[in-house]
Amino acid sequence: MSELSDAELERYARHIVLREVGGVGQKRLKAARVAIVGAGGIGSAAIPALAGAGVGKLAIIDDGEVDLTNLHRQPLFAEGDVGSPKADRAAEFVRRLNRHVATQAIGERIETDNADRLLAGHDIVLDGSDNFATRLAVSNACVSLAIPLVSAAAVMFQGQVGLFRGRPCYRCWVGDAFDADDCDTCAEQGVLGALTATVGSFAALMAIRAIVGVGGEVAGAVHLFDGIKLSWREIRVPADPDCRACG
Repeated sequence: MSELSDAELERYARHIVLREVGGVGQKRLKAARVAIVGAGGIGSAAIPALAGAGVGKLAIIDDGEVDLTNLHRQPLFAEGDVGSPKADRAAEFVRRLNRHVATQAIGERIETDNADRLLAGHDIVLDGSDNFATRLAVSNACVSLAIPLVSAAAVMFQGQVGLFRGRPCYRCWVGDAFDADDCDTCAEQGVLGALTATVGSFAALMAIRAIVGVGGEVAGAVHLFDGIKLSWREIRVPADPDCRACG
Protein backbone atom coordinates (compact mmCIF):
# COMPACT_ATOMS: atom_id res chain seq x y z
CA MET A 1 0.00 0.00 0.00
CA SER A 2 1.45 3.37 -1.03
CA GLU A 3 2.65 5.72 1.67
CA LEU A 4 1.18 9.20 2.00
CA SER A 5 3.41 12.17 1.26
CA ASP A 6 3.67 15.11 3.64
CA ALA A 7 1.43 17.11 1.31
CA GLU A 8 -1.17 14.35 1.32
CA LEU A 9 -1.04 14.00 5.10
CA GLU A 10 -1.84 17.69 5.40
CA ARG A 11 -4.42 17.67 2.61
CA TYR A 12 -6.38 14.76 4.08
CA ALA A 13 -5.91 15.69 7.74
CA ARG A 14 -9.67 15.95 8.37
CA HIS A 15 -10.07 12.40 7.10
CA ILE A 16 -7.11 11.00 8.96
CA VAL A 17 -8.29 12.40 12.30
CA LEU A 18 -11.47 10.33 11.96
CA ARG A 19 -11.03 7.15 13.98
CA GLU A 20 -12.94 5.16 11.34
CA VAL A 21 -10.62 6.32 8.54
CA GLY A 22 -7.19 7.17 9.89
CA GLY A 23 -4.01 6.75 7.91
CA VAL A 24 -4.86 3.17 6.93
CA GLY A 25 -8.20 4.20 5.43
CA GLN A 26 -6.62 7.09 3.56
CA LYS A 27 -4.02 4.74 2.10
CA ARG A 28 -6.85 2.48 0.94
CA LEU A 29 -8.41 5.44 -0.85
CA LYS A 30 -5.08 6.28 -2.46
CA ALA A 31 -4.71 2.70 -3.68
CA ALA A 32 -8.26 2.48 -5.04
CA ARG A 33 -9.12 2.39 -8.72
CA VAL A 34 -12.65 3.66 -9.35
CA ALA A 35 -14.57 3.79 -12.63
CA ILE A 36 -17.31 6.40 -12.89
CA VAL A 37 -19.89 5.79 -15.59
CA GLY A 38 -21.49 9.07 -16.59
CA ALA A 39 -20.26 12.62 -16.05
CA GLY A 40 -23.78 14.03 -15.82
CA GLY A 41 -25.74 15.26 -12.84
CA ILE A 42 -24.81 12.38 -10.54
CA GLY A 43 -21.22 12.29 -11.79
CA SER A 44 -20.90 16.03 -11.24
CA ALA A 45 -21.33 15.44 -7.51
CA ALA A 46 -19.58 12.08 -7.24
CA ILE A 47 -16.44 13.00 -9.20
CA PRO A 48 -15.41 15.99 -7.02
CA ALA A 49 -16.21 14.01 -3.86
CA LEU A 50 -14.06 11.03 -4.88
CA ALA A 51 -11.23 13.18 -6.22
CA GLY A 52 -11.31 15.36 -3.12
CA ALA A 53 -11.26 12.28 -0.91
CA GLY A 54 -8.00 11.15 -2.50
CA VAL A 55 -9.07 8.15 -4.57
CA GLY A 56 -5.86 7.22 -6.38
CA LYS A 57 -7.18 6.53 -9.87
CA LEU A 58 -10.41 7.71 -11.48
CA ALA A 59 -11.61 6.58 -14.89
CA ILE A 60 -14.43 8.78 -16.20
CA ILE A 61 -16.50 7.09 -18.89
CA ASP A 62 -18.92 9.22 -20.93
CA ASP A 63 -19.35 9.59 -24.68
CA GLY A 64 -21.49 12.72 -24.50
CA GLU A 65 -20.85 16.41 -25.06
CA VAL A 66 -21.75 19.28 -22.76
CA ASP A 67 -25.14 20.75 -23.60
CA LEU A 68 -26.64 24.00 -22.35
CA THR A 69 -29.47 22.03 -20.72
CA ASN A 70 -26.89 20.19 -18.58
CA LEU A 71 -25.66 23.24 -16.72
CA HIS A 72 -28.45 23.52 -14.13
CA ARG A 73 -27.33 20.22 -12.58
CA GLN A 74 -23.77 19.59 -13.77
CA PRO A 75 -21.40 22.09 -12.08
CA LEU A 76 -18.35 20.32 -13.49
CA PHE A 77 -18.97 22.40 -16.61
CA ALA A 78 -19.39 26.06 -17.54
CA GLU A 79 -21.01 27.81 -20.49
CA GLY A 80 -17.72 27.84 -22.34
CA ASP A 81 -17.65 24.02 -22.25
CA VAL A 82 -20.83 23.59 -24.31
CA GLY A 83 -20.04 21.29 -27.22
CA SER A 84 -16.94 19.82 -25.55
CA PRO A 85 -16.52 16.14 -24.59
CA LYS A 86 -17.80 15.60 -21.05
CA ALA A 87 -15.19 13.01 -20.10
CA ASP A 88 -12.33 15.31 -21.11
CA ARG A 89 -13.70 18.31 -19.25
CA ALA A 90 -14.47 16.24 -16.16
CA ALA A 91 -10.93 14.84 -16.15
CA GLU A 92 -9.54 18.38 -16.42
CA PHE A 93 -11.64 19.34 -13.41
CA VAL A 94 -10.11 16.50 -11.40
CA ARG A 95 -6.58 17.52 -12.37
CA ARG A 96 -7.25 21.09 -11.22
CA LEU A 97 -8.78 19.88 -7.97
CA ASN A 98 -6.24 17.28 -6.87
CA ARG A 99 -2.85 16.65 -8.47
CA HIS A 100 -2.49 13.45 -6.44
CA VAL A 101 -5.32 11.74 -8.36
CA ALA A 102 -4.56 10.02 -11.66
CA THR A 103 -7.50 10.43 -14.01
CA GLN A 104 -8.41 8.92 -17.35
CA ALA A 105 -11.07 10.24 -19.72
CA ILE A 106 -12.81 7.54 -21.76
CA GLY A 107 -15.12 8.95 -24.43
CA GLU A 108 -16.93 5.70 -25.16
CA ARG A 109 -20.50 4.63 -24.57
CA ILE A 110 -20.65 1.49 -22.44
CA GLU A 111 -22.51 -1.31 -24.15
CA THR A 112 -22.71 -5.07 -23.76
CA ASP A 113 -19.78 -5.73 -26.08
CA ASN A 114 -17.29 -3.35 -24.42
CA ALA A 115 -18.34 -3.15 -20.76
CA ASP A 116 -15.98 -5.88 -19.56
CA ARG A 117 -13.04 -4.24 -21.32
CA LEU A 118 -13.75 -0.77 -19.95
CA LEU A 119 -14.43 -1.82 -16.38
CA ALA A 120 -11.85 -4.57 -15.86
CA GLY A 121 -9.12 -3.79 -13.36
CA HIS A 122 -11.15 -1.43 -11.17
CA ASP A 123 -11.87 -1.95 -7.49
CA ILE A 124 -15.34 -0.42 -7.58
CA VAL A 125 -17.68 1.07 -10.20
CA LEU A 126 -20.00 4.01 -9.63
CA ASP A 127 -22.71 4.14 -12.26
CA GLY A 128 -24.57 7.40 -12.71
CA SER A 129 -25.72 6.80 -16.29
CA ASP A 130 -29.14 7.98 -17.41
CA ASN A 131 -30.59 4.93 -19.18
CA PHE A 132 -31.42 1.34 -18.33
CA ALA A 133 -29.52 -0.24 -21.22
CA THR A 134 -26.25 1.23 -19.96
CA ARG A 135 -27.02 0.42 -16.32
CA LEU A 136 -27.76 -3.20 -17.15
CA ALA A 137 -24.64 -3.55 -19.31
CA VAL A 138 -22.58 -2.12 -16.44
CA SER A 139 -24.25 -4.39 -13.91
CA ASN A 140 -23.73 -7.50 -16.03
CA ALA A 141 -20.04 -6.66 -16.42
CA CYS A 142 -19.60 -6.02 -12.70
CA VAL A 143 -21.16 -9.40 -11.93
CA SER A 144 -18.91 -11.22 -14.40
CA LEU A 145 -15.81 -9.34 -13.23
CA ALA A 146 -16.69 -9.59 -9.52
CA ILE A 147 -16.46 -5.81 -9.05
CA PRO A 148 -18.68 -4.05 -6.47
CA LEU A 149 -21.16 -1.67 -8.09
CA VAL A 150 -22.69 1.50 -6.69
CA SER A 151 -25.68 2.22 -8.92
CA ALA A 152 -27.32 5.64 -8.69
CA ALA A 153 -30.22 7.25 -10.55
CA ALA A 154 -32.31 10.41 -10.30
CA VAL A 155 -35.34 11.70 -12.18
CA MET A 156 -37.92 14.36 -11.34
CA PHE A 157 -37.82 14.45 -7.50
CA GLN A 158 -36.90 10.79 -6.96
CA GLY A 159 -33.47 9.30 -6.38
CA GLN A 160 -32.11 5.83 -5.70
CA VAL A 161 -28.69 4.48 -4.72
CA GLY A 162 -27.67 0.89 -4.11
CA LEU A 163 -24.53 -1.16 -3.56
CA PHE A 164 -24.38 -4.56 -5.27
CA ARG A 165 -21.76 -7.25 -4.77
CA GLY A 166 -22.59 -9.94 -7.29
CA ARG A 167 -25.77 -11.45 -5.87
CA PRO A 168 -28.32 -9.95 -5.71
CA CYS A 169 -27.40 -7.68 -8.61
CA TYR A 170 -28.93 -4.62 -10.20
CA ARG A 171 -30.80 -6.79 -12.67
CA CYS A 172 -32.47 -8.58 -9.75
CA TRP A 173 -33.78 -5.12 -8.75
CA VAL A 174 -35.14 -3.95 -12.12
CA GLY A 175 -35.63 -7.19 -14.06
CA ASP A 176 -35.27 -7.76 -17.80
CA ALA A 177 -37.95 -5.39 -19.05
CA PHE A 178 -35.61 -2.42 -19.50
CA ASP A 179 -32.95 -3.91 -21.78
CA ALA A 180 -34.53 -2.18 -24.78
CA ASP A 181 -34.17 1.17 -22.97
CA ASP A 182 -37.42 2.68 -24.21
CA CYS A 183 -38.19 4.40 -20.89
CA ASP A 184 -38.45 8.14 -20.39
CA THR A 185 -35.30 10.00 -19.35
CA CYS A 186 -34.65 13.33 -17.64
CA ALA A 187 -35.11 15.03 -21.01
CA GLU A 188 -38.76 13.93 -21.05
CA GLN A 189 -39.59 13.89 -17.34
CA GLY A 190 -37.30 16.59 -15.96
CA VAL A 191 -35.06 16.50 -12.90
CA LEU A 192 -34.32 18.92 -10.07
CA GLY A 193 -30.67 19.94 -10.17
CA ALA A 194 -30.19 19.76 -6.40
CA LEU A 195 -31.59 16.21 -6.40
CA THR A 196 -28.81 14.90 -8.64
CA ALA A 197 -26.25 16.50 -6.33
CA THR A 198 -27.86 14.80 -3.32
CA VAL A 199 -27.87 11.41 -5.02
CA GLY A 200 -24.37 11.77 -6.44
CA SER A 201 -22.92 12.75 -3.08
CA PHE A 202 -24.68 9.83 -1.38
CA ALA A 203 -23.31 7.46 -4.03
CA ALA A 204 -19.78 8.80 -3.50
CA LEU A 205 -20.20 8.35 0.26
CA MET A 206 -21.29 4.77 -0.31
CA ALA A 207 -18.25 4.11 -2.51
CA ILE A 208 -15.85 5.71 -0.03
CA ARG A 209 -17.44 3.75 2.78
CA ALA A 210 -16.90 0.51 0.87
CA ILE A 211 -13.27 1.33 0.03
CA VAL A 212 -12.31 2.33 3.56
CA GLY A 213 -14.36 -0.39 5.24
CA VAL A 214 -16.51 1.83 7.44
CA GLY A 215 -19.68 0.47 9.02
CA GLY A 216 -21.66 -2.66 8.30
CA GLU A 217 -22.38 -4.27 4.95
CA VAL A 218 -25.17 -2.61 2.96
CA ALA A 219 -24.88 -4.56 -0.30
CA GLY A 220 -28.17 -5.78 -1.69
CA ALA A 221 -30.21 -2.80 -0.51
CA VAL A 222 -31.50 0.20 -2.45
CA HIS A 223 -31.88 3.56 -0.73
CA LEU A 224 -34.75 5.61 -2.13
CA PHE A 225 -34.96 9.38 -1.69
CA ASP A 226 -38.13 11.44 -2.08
CA GLY A 227 -37.21 15.04 -2.83
CA ILE A 228 -40.74 16.26 -2.14
CA LYS A 229 -41.12 14.63 1.29
CA LEU A 230 -37.38 14.92 2.03
CA SER A 231 -37.28 11.34 3.24
CA TRP A 232 -35.11 8.26 2.71
CA ARG A 233 -36.22 4.66 2.88
CA GLU A 234 -34.39 1.39 2.34
CA ILE A 235 -35.56 -1.64 0.37
CA ARG A 236 -33.79 -4.98 0.54
CA VAL A 237 -33.41 -6.58 -2.89
CA PRO A 238 -34.09 -10.33 -2.97
CA ALA A 239 -31.88 -12.40 -5.27
CA ASP A 240 -33.78 -13.53 -8.34
CA PRO A 241 -33.14 -17.26 -8.83
CA ASP A 242 -33.81 -16.84 -12.54
CA CYS A 243 -31.64 -13.72 -12.99
CA ARG A 244 -29.77 -13.82 -16.31
CA ALA A 245 -26.74 -12.12 -14.74
CA CYS A 246 -26.21 -13.59 -11.30
CA GLY A 247 -28.69 -16.48 -11.07
